[in-house]
Amino acid sequence: MASNGHWLSELVRDIDDFPTKGVSFRDITPLLGDGKGFTRAIDELADKFADVHADRVLGMEARGFIIAAPVAYRMGAGFVPVRKAGKLPWAVVREEYSLEYGRDKLEIHRDAIHPGERILVIDDVLATGGTAAATVKLVEALGGVVVGVGVLIELEDLGGRARLAGHLVESLARY
Repeated sequence: MASNGHWLSELVRDIDDFPTKGVSFRDITPLLGDGKGFTRAIDELADKFADVHADRVLGMEARGFIIAAPVAYRMGAGFVPVRKAGKLPWAVVREEYSLEYGRDKLEIHRDAIHPGERILVIDDVLATGGTAAATVKLVEALGGVVVGVGVLIELEDLGGRARLAGHLVESLARY
């Protein structure tokens, strides 16, 4: 397990060369399986946005769903899933983006966000920032206002925070 001095690192497993050679994957499944740790992570992440009003919380497929839904519940906000291309059954807005080991596409239902709504974006890991930046673009394309981006883990060396310049970014643990 990784160790960066933060309690969360004891519940995150590092898997080298996954999904491709040279990538070190941060596996949060041990955290998810630990009731006290999972509760603490959700509470601490939600607390970082205690002074921020959000109408909706967005979570990106798939681990982001697991983190964003309970944060939305804690904040009394709606939850909106952001999916990989082809997974949503209705009219969508799509954004293509780069990630540390390739390219991908995200989609959101066209009616998931209304102009002027305040949106909090939540995911498990901020690496290069491609997924988060694409999600921010989707929100803004629909007229939403991004009030923050929150993650459990931030991989500082990959510079993802820079792609979110101008937005509040909060993380629980930094590697």
